[in-house]
Amino acid sequence: MRRIGFTTVIAVIGFVFLYAPILSLVIYSFNASRLVTVWGGFSTRWYGELLRDPQILRAAWISLQIAVATATIAVVLGTLAAFVLMRFGRFRSRALLSGMVTAPLVMPEVITGLSLLLLFVSMEQIIGWPAGRGLTTVIIAHVTFAMAYVAVVVQSRLAGTDTSLEEAAMDLGARPVRVFFDITLPVIAPALVAGWLLAFTLSLDDLVIASFVTGPGASTLPMVIFSKVRLGVSPEVNALATIVIAIVALGIGIAGWQMRRRKDG
Repeated sequence: MRRIGFTTVIAVIGFVFLYAPILSLVIYSFNASRLVTVWGGFSTRWYGELLRDPQILRAAWISLQIAVATATIAVVLGTLAAFVLMRFGRFRSRALLSGMVTAPLVMPEVITGLSLLLLFVSMEQIIGWPAGRGLTTVIIAHVTFAMAYVAVVVQSRLAGTDTSLEEAAMDLGARPVRVFFDITLPVIAPALVAGWLLAFTLSLDDLVIASFVTGPGASTLPMVIFSKVRLGVSPEVNALATIVIAIVALGIGIAGWQMRRRKDG
């Protein structure tokens, strides 16, 4: 009984430590005062101010475009890399390919951003592409590290699947491409969805790498928020963060409901 009480206390302390700052941010997003640390009464004024801020709205739209493109491309490339590593057995340069796929997982973001910036500058000087830094360079940069996460997720899914169905289909005359689309792809579909969501979140949240490879007119939402916070936290930032928290909580709730419904069904 004493052990259960101790575990409960530790759990409560942990949850308070994690979620008390988030809760205070949500509360102060409804603060009528411009001073975020002084309560001036309940108001939704800053949500209206947020929706009338063209800089934040443009940055949010740019971030969504980049995140969707990054997640989609990363799922395709990461799935191909994971499939090659798991289904093609041992081949020459397999260790090199595996190391190159997983390297972005442990590479510091500062090094990744700087190296990609130098790469883009050199490519522009040699072949004239990409012409400057913008959406294209940010998407390429995000794909380079997001596909590594997708590859790990899909690779773990492939490692736990039974290959007897694939072998039986090939014994019956199905071509490898047909086997992949008709059997393998439906089996690893949950991993593809998880990898897409993970890549989307990583791209939407990135600040360091995007700061190196972006240019005028392509500032992402984290960059705009960071620039505003450097001058002091504004109520609009609290309102924006609250909206993001609400969207994430809604997504988690829908996912949990779907999982419970599938389990009960």
